[in-house]
Amino acid sequence: MTAPRYEARPPIVGSEGPLHERALARALARWVLGHGGSEQLAVLAGRAAVAELAGDTALAPLDQVVRAALRREPLVGDGSTPSSFVLDADGRFFLWRNHQHEGDVAAAIAARRAAGTPLPLADELLSALFPGGDAGLDGAQRAAVSGVGGRRFFVLTGGPGTGKTTTVLRMLLRLQRDGVAGEGIAVAAPTGKAAQRLVQSLRQESARLRDHLSADWQPALDALPTTEALTVHRLLGWSPAVNAYRRGPESPIEAGIVVVDEASMLDLSQLRALLRALREDAVLVLVGDADQLNPVGAGSVLMDLVAVLEAQGAVDIVRLRHSFRADAMLQPVNAAVREGDGEAFAAALASAGDRANLRTVETAAAVAREARRWADGLAEAGPPAGADEPTDASAALRQLADRQLLCALRDGPYGADALNAAIESHLRLRWQVAADTVWYPGRVVMITRNHYGAGLFNGDLGLCLRDGRGRLKVWFESEAGARAFAPGALPAHDPAWAITIHKSQGSEYGHVAVLLPPDPEHRILSRQLLYTGLSRAKRSVEVWGPQASLDAALARAVRRAGGLAARLERLG
Repeated sequence: MTAPRYEARPPIVGSEGPLHERALARALARWVLGHGGSEQLAVLAGRAAVAELAGDTALAPLDQVVRAALRREPLVGDGSTPSSFVLDADGRFFLWRNHQHEGDVAAAIAARRAAGTPLPLADELLSALFPGGDAGLDGAQRAAVSGVGGRRFFVLTGGPGTGKTTTVLRMLLRLQRDGVAGEGIAVAAPTGKAAQRLVQSLRQESARLRDHLSADWQPALDALPTTEALTVHRLLGWSPAVNAYRRGPESPIEAGIVVVDEASMLDLSQLRALLRALREDAVLVLVGDADQLNPVGAGSVLMDLVAVLEAQGAVDIVRLRHSFRADAMLQPVNAAVREGDGEAFAAALASAGDRANLRTVETAAAVAREARRWADGLAEAGPPAGADEPTDASAALRQLADRQLLCALRDGPYGADALNAAIESHLRLRWQVAADTVWYPGRVVMITRNHYGAGLFNGDLGLCLRDGRGRLKVWFESEAGARAFAPGALPAHDPAWAITIHKSQGSEYGHVAVLLPPDPEHRILSRQLLYTGLSRAKRSVEVWGPQASLDAALARAVRRAGGLAARLERLG
């Protein structure tokens, strides 16, 4: 990122950008001016606060003239002692909390890496965990299971279908055999949906593996956490009443092994809280796809970690590359997006045939046509049959994962809200549902706020079905099978015929359509956004948008400004 330059007399803070960003910048600028700071510092402080909203933890390195002026400001320190703002040795400008959080994360990870002592695994035990496997295909998985022994910190990364969860299960079995899980195992993910999917995958894979392992492995299989899906917030004991986590250095997480899946969604603050809440002798395993979207909050911790560890040739990270999905036609598509290679992407689309295609959508009218086509595809089978038993509902819920429309935006004519309205309107027409009827058989919704009492989490998909007595119920999948709720008993929710790409993280679908905004200059377009959307598909994909927006997304690799990677490099 090019270092921003500032004139001697800076422009008025908050004169551009969205209203909430302008208000934030102005409020912080007023605070700086009211506490003896200069106009230039007021501008920088406001911009740093706005940059934090966009995910940056610092302003990119400033030029030497600006640095010299900032070092004379009483509100600006070098990070060695608390101050309102920090100018580090590399010229990055921080709000104090972000500088502190980066330092705490880097130091904690360095300490955990230094505390690890490699513990080899006998070849016969490693082979036992991969019955019928082929070392030529699952060699990286075996390396992860072998390499995690004796570590206090480990990173497992890889794309969709590369077997991250099956590898985690074998890592957990191995670590139990090493005797490091005496206080138990905790597995979690940033969202409830991702946590449920992790636990479900562990349960299914452990059941499959049970018949192939000898009796001495059975206690370790029995101890796997295959029943409770924890969000990271719940693992850390988030308390809305005090706006803080209950778990920390004075009350650490009791588990001896902690696994966090979908770690690309962890922001800097969450990772710091997690590291502070671990027992000193606990093992932390971060699992995720480093090429996916960065978290909603500030920082890009998994991306930074993977980049630094791989550059160092570290032994406490393994990247899985081989996809075990039966249909490999989409792998070149995803690989081209990861690399930002437009020519390779076009070639991959052509090779995939009807498995992948680009549909030119440049106007609101074109979006409306595609929405009707998509709705027609949903409507052809008619409203789903009723459900009297959880098994009936489970079968209907599994069908929801057959196809999903993903939008880059939420608002506006190209956003998920507008597409939901258009699709639902057409479905009502096709299924002869009155316009004023809110709930009807076949309606799909997504929970938007965790409700621990009900066991419903942000990202859970629900399907409305009629039971044998004619009552409408909304069914959700859970660890114990499908569960029904009265429509009026649901926590906050939205229609889910179309969802944002951000909301899709941690999920997989048979067929995916990705809608891009028509403006190639839109700041949301990026390689990570496109990759995250397309990589949700297991069978086939289509991209809706103009070629210019697709090209812009492929060309733009988001790199958040901050100093975590530099600190990790310095600490080794």
